[in-house]
Amino acid sequence: MLIKVLIGLAVVVVMLVAVVATRPSEFRFARSTTISAPAPAVFAQVNDFHRWEAWNPWAKLDPAMKQAYEGAPAGVGAVYTWAGNHEVGEGRMTVTESRPSDLIRIRLEFLKPIAGTGIAEFTFKPEGAGTIVTWSMVGQKSFIAKAIHLVMDMDKMVGGNFEKGLAEMKTVVEAAPSRSWVMPDHARVSREECVQYLALAGGCRRKEQ
Repeated sequence: MLIKVLIGLAVVVVMLVAVVATRPSEFRFARSTTISAPAPAVFAQVNDFHRWEAWNPWAKLDPAMKQAYEGAPAGVGAVYTWAGNHEVGEGRMTVTESRPSDLIRIRLEFLKPIAGTGIAEFTFKPEGAGTIVTWSMVGQKSFIAKAIHLVMDMDKMVGGNFEKGLAEMKTVVEAAPSRSWVMPDHARVSREECVQYLALAGGCRRKEQ
């Protein structure tokens, strides 16, 4: 009898392994929202990791989370590290590409609870007087990650946090004081956003009131 039970368990395990192995090896999550502000104002919220604290959904899951900043103050070379409870884990983000008001690409390195890597992207598309911002993440699944994705709706979980973060970003940007500086494309932004753009791409000028 015991032998039959063990054989049955072995068959179940083999079947589960086979099912997990056939799962897609790549994941992608993406969410978008429209913010009533010019692209440079939205871009500035993402390009500087110091600003993420105002809208980062994972920071709210662990107020005691340890955070540190390294490398460049913003843009390419900027680094953000975090270490927190079981809900946020531990990891590192590095900006690898930054095109003003167009795209920001970030390398993700997850250390805990499960080691892994991925790429996050933010794109900014002007839409009338506002901006459509899209937050996405792609990466490869390990065998363990495939198993987790099999029993948990990761798109709902991760995508749900993207939605919360974008909603917070929208609130922050749209509540900002009126802008008084003009970009080369005539978009009005704050002085801080202008200075950041100056460092990245070439400058802006003061708009006389």
